[in-house]
Amino acid sequence: MLSSRGAKSAEQLNIPWRYATPHTYDKETNPNGVISFGMAEHRPMRAEIANYINNKVVFMEDSVGYRPSPTAAARLPVALAAHLNRILVPKVSINKDHVFTASSATALGGMLGFTLAEPGDGILASRPVYGRFELDYGVEAGVQMIYTDNDPEEAFSPGIITRYEMALEAAEKRGIKIRAVLVVNPHNPVGRCYPAETLKEILRFCNKHQLHVISDEIYASCIFDSGNPEAVPFTSILSLDIPALIDPNLVHLLYGFSKDFASGGLHLGFLVSQNTELRQACQAILRLHSVSTAAVTIGTTILEDQQFLSEFTTKSQQSLASAYRLTTATFDREGIRYVQGANAGFFIYLDLSPYLTSNNIPPHEREFALAQKLLNAGVFLHPGEEHAKTPGWFRFVYSHEKEVLQEGLRRMLGALKQSASS
Repeated sequence: MLSSRGAKSAEQLNIPWRYATPHTYDKETNPNGVISFGMAEHRPMRAEIANYINNKVVFMEDSVGYRPSPTAAARLPVALAAHLNRILVPKVSINKDHVFTASSATALGGMLGFTLAEPGDGILASRPVYGRFELDYGVEAGVQMIYTDNDPEEAFSPGIITRYEMALEAAEKRGIKIRAVLVVNPHNPVGRCYPAETLKEILRFCNKHQLHVISDEIYASCIFDSGNPEAVPFTSILSLDIPALIDPNLVHLLYGFSKDFASGGLHLGFLVSQNTELRQACQAILRLHSVSTAAVTIGTTILEDQQFLSEFTTKSQQSLASAYRLTTATFDREGIRYVQGANAGFFIYLDLSPYLTSNNIPPHEREFALAQKLLNAGVFLHPGEEHAKTPGWFRFVYSHEKEVLQEGLRRMLGALKQSASS
């Protein structure tokens, strides 16, 4: 027999389409494999990181021990603080003592849920939003994600605060105490950056209600020239005058290696917070989420090599810009609607509602049916994962090699045309 929480966690495995179908396509070895447009990783840049590690990283005894030596351990937060000071341009320089390292940003989400909230409490986010936060904050900590009722574009307007107020009031009426607001900037799945004025309003809202702010900035360097001069540039929450807007102890930033460095498998995540009590609470549970000493060695070497960082980031941004323009040109030509204004991340938020079946079945099952048709054609898009206000919206991850992207688009368009004619 399982505990109640064990049984509840196991139930997650039974939710249809909860977990992504893996990418198995290879032009040479598995040409009929699935092309996944569901996993948010920058596949073309993985070889760059692997080659760098093979040629530049030197492992010492510290790299395979339980813990690195104090000298080796101190290098990583220093290097990370210097890196974030360059790319985030904070109003007040990030102090190495404010950097907390764990096995991933995902793990840190769970740790924040555990340390900031009680089981059954809520974390508020506007929608659409990355659907796996429900697992990150919920599986171990038992914290709920509470969503505002808004359309995609509305989330980036200062007026979203009205929706936050309504969602907060509705949650309290249901007996759910909201503990924090989660902001994903650059945004997943919309691929846009938050205007500074909207971020300021969110901070004022959180100060008013004494809520924590978790700013997930894991795509901070995945900014590119989309060709749209009206695209909003990236503004880190730490670049604002935080003390003038909110108690700095309520503001926490998440970062990691999985997106900016195309290396999710390294399992390196960082929390930046001035809140000493929070960092201490996280430290107390770190033994369950600690980063490997091998990853510390690799991460430190990468972050201390500024020339490599600059060259890698430039190449990554060029790759994303090329893939984005190819994909949006295809969707424009085919008349497929998507949210405009993206200039960051790996994805496009796509409206496939015209291709849903018109049968009298629940909306999520209509999305499941379309996802199955796409999967039958060898393409995976995750249905219902980003919590759209209306059914039919999918996150399309375009960060693939050009040939793979083109083949995947060909399969996808064929399946959609077949669906429209059936």
